[in-house]
Amino acid sequence: MSEAARAANLVETAWLEEHLTAPDIAIVDASWYLPDDERDPRAEYEAAHIPGAVFFDIDEIADTASDLPHMLPDPVKFSSKVRKLGIGDGQKIVIYDGAGLFSAARVWWMFKTMGAPDVAVLNGGLPKWQAEERPVSDRVERRIERHFTARLDHTAVRDSADIEKAINAGDRLIVDARAAPRFKGDAPEPRPGVRPGHIPGSVNLPYGDLLNSDGTLRANDDIAQRFQDAGWQPGTHITTTCGSGVTAAILSLGLAVLGEPKGDLYDGSWADWGSDPKLPIEAG
Repeated sequence: MSEAARAANLVETAWLEEHLTAPDIAIVDASWYLPDDERDPRAEYEAAHIPGAVFFDIDEIADTASDLPHMLPDPVKFSSKVRKLGIGDGQKIVIYDGAGLFSAARVWWMFKTMGAPDVAVLNGGLPKWQAEERPVSDRVERRIERHFTARLDHTAVRDSADIEKAINAGDRLIVDARAAPRFKGDAPEPRPGVRPGHIPGSVNLPYGDLLNSDGTLRANDDIAQRFQDAGWQPGTHITTTCGSGVTAAILSLGLAVLGEPKGDLYDGSWADWGSDPKLPIEAG
């Protein structure tokens, strides 16, 4: 398994502390939580964040005209928003969140999809950083605006029409990151009007299976084994999906650290598919 690919997409806390003041590093707090968590990510950022980090709101830097939650915005909106955060061309972008490894992967995927060449997730996020007693700040960052060139990779994003075609063609493995009870349809969906179940022919790999108990990403061999247990073989094209396109990106990150380029993400995920009565579903 490619250690170079892991190093390109994942950085450790010790490395980041050594590079906190480097001018070519942009640190991003991408914290986001489910409503049941009853946590306010912006308030938590303002109380304590990694020094120099700016706050990235996935519900604001999104296609807000869509009925679906936090859909990928167009390149013009994305570049405008991140420029105002002081994130620009020529920087290494390091993303973390307050859960360990949860929403950071989504923002990593957004930047990768918009063409950022050097973007990585902080392994273990803020919980690991604080457990190691590394410095935090309550200073809300106001970085100088920079130019960011967004080049949307259309092949990285899938919609329901693409998924229907994939089901008929049988040319890829669709992997769902939701917990098993939701995938099987045994648990109700948290969003009103969304049916329980899963996309026909898809397989289940809960995103938590790729994480250690401390919220860090598992070793590459362990990640590969979990994908293989779900039916993947190296070189197989994978489309990741989940509830609303957030935790699917954890699976996408897992593939990236393995050095597997053949992957894309169903942005609307089950919030889109499960709410459309014309689309088929499976349960069990």
